[in-house]
Order: sequence, then structure tokens, then C-alpha cells
Amino acid sequence: MDKIFIEGLEVDTVIGVYDWEREIRQCLRLDVTMAWDIRPSADNDELDKTLNYAAVAERITTFAHQSSFQLVETFAERLASLLMREFQLPGLRLKITKPGAVPTAAGVGVEIERGCL
Repeated sequence: MDKIFIEGLEVDTVIGVYDWEREIRQCLRLDVTMAWDIRPSADNDELDKTLNYAAVAERITTFAHQSSFQLVETFAERLASLLMREFQLPGLRLKITKPGAVPTAAGVGVEIERGCL
């Protein structure tokens, strides 16, 4: 299976368990790799037969702006389910980094894989 990816997409959302985190928006950095057969679009250079990564990025951004979760894990699960359903993805890998959550680390987060990559 071929893969289409988006790396380093930054979105703002309400995320965290502490009271002060529930009152602000924080940045999350996302890397998503999506299983997709690119041959139909590549055969005749047809945009409408490929996975539109701009549309995926826009959907992720909209989801993040409308979300309010305590756990990055919940954010990841809900987003993965939504992307697979709405874009009919056979599989994906999603890495979510929360920069600054641990002051001595560049970032912490989760990486999940769903379906077939």
C-alpha cells in the first residue's frame, strides 16, 4: 500500500487535565501517514482520484478547534476514527506531540496505528 503523509501540522486546541489548561488553547504538532493507492490518480494525473492532503489538513484543523479533551490519547483516537471514516482510509499512523508538556523534553505525546498501513 502506498502512503500519503502530512508532517508537522500545528493546531491549537483545548487539551489537558489541569484547571489552567482548560482555560487556554495549546499547540499540538501532528504527523499523519495514511494508506492510499496512488496508482489510479497517477495513471492520468487526476486530482479527484487521489487523497487530497489539503482537505485532510483542513479537517484536522477544524476538529482540533472544535475539540476539548483532557488526554492526548482521546484526541488521537477520536481523530483517527474520524479521518478513517470521512476519507475512507484503509489505515493510518498518527503521531501527536504536545510541546512543552514536560519542560525538560522537546515534546511528549502518543503515536497510534489503525487499520492496514
